[in-house]
Amino acid sequence: MKFLFVSFTFCSSVLVYGQAKPAVPASQPKPAAPAASADPNAIVFKVGSESFTRAQFDQLIAALPERVQAEVRGPHKRKLADQLVELKVASQEARRRKLELDPKVRQQIALQTDNLLANALFMEVLDATKPTEADVKGYYETHKSEYEQVKARHILIRFQGSRVPLRANTKDLTEAEALAKCQELQKRLAGGEDFAAVAKSDSDDTGSGANGGDLGSFSHGQMVPQFDEAVFSLPVGKVSDPVKTPFGYHLIQVQGHDNKSLEEVKPQIEQKLKPELAKKQIDALKKSTTITLDEAYFSK
Repeated sequence: MKFLFVSFTFCSSVLVYGQAKPAVPASQPKPAAPAASADPNAIVFKVGSESFTRAQFDQLIAALPERVQAEVRGPHKRKLADQLVELKVASQEARRRKLELDPKVRQQIALQTDNLLANALFMEVLDATKPTEADVKGYYETHKSEYEQVKARHILIRFQGSRVPLRANTKDLTEAEALAKCQELQKRLAGGEDFAAVAKSDSDDTGSGANGGDLGSFSHGQMVPQFDEAVFSLPVGKVSDPVKTPFGYHLIQVQGHDNKSLEEVKPQIEQKLKPELAKKQIDALKKSTTITLDEAYFSK
């Protein structure tokens, strides 16, 4: 659920990185920075007659999105203060000019207030929302394939234009030549040659090739679509026909299929369901509210 969210943003013009600091003469050691006061009522900056205490500044940081809180508590704390000073200087001047009484400005203030309140409501609903066991289990059963994993290995034969680098002392095969080589390897495997040994000697994926073609375990969506579709449809133990991807032609062998248990993925499902359930509550609120629109006006 997204409402239009308006917040002040970092202005690139406020802080210029990489400026040289003035040199400190060797005869005059640089003075140590004074220790910051831990007093919550200590004034940390002042703009005109308006003061900000340490506690007020900390509260401001706590109100910011979590993704930026760590930065503004650390390396960008001064940048935030500089921007806040700039904001206060401008807003104080705007008040001296009585711009808050301008009808257009008042409308914008009202809209921003509504935006912030709507977001605050959604976050409160989101925090209070907890999917039921039935919700979680139902989602798991419906989306069980998303939690399927396979353990597989492969042999890759690259062709011209492949994303995989060409091995030293090997020919840059055309697509037709790569397919022909892949089919020849398929025959050798069908004749009883060891998959791991062939992968070590012939696979152009040198990383997995050194380990007999082993790709480990992975879930849906972790491989390119063509590979993903083939590997999740293969029976255990069977070697695939050549599968073409942007990397080249692959021979794939699935060594095992597995599904993550409900308990393993329960936290992940709960986090996925919470916004959906919170949105349903907001939608229910909308349905229970009397709303009238002039269809003739808005149809234009």
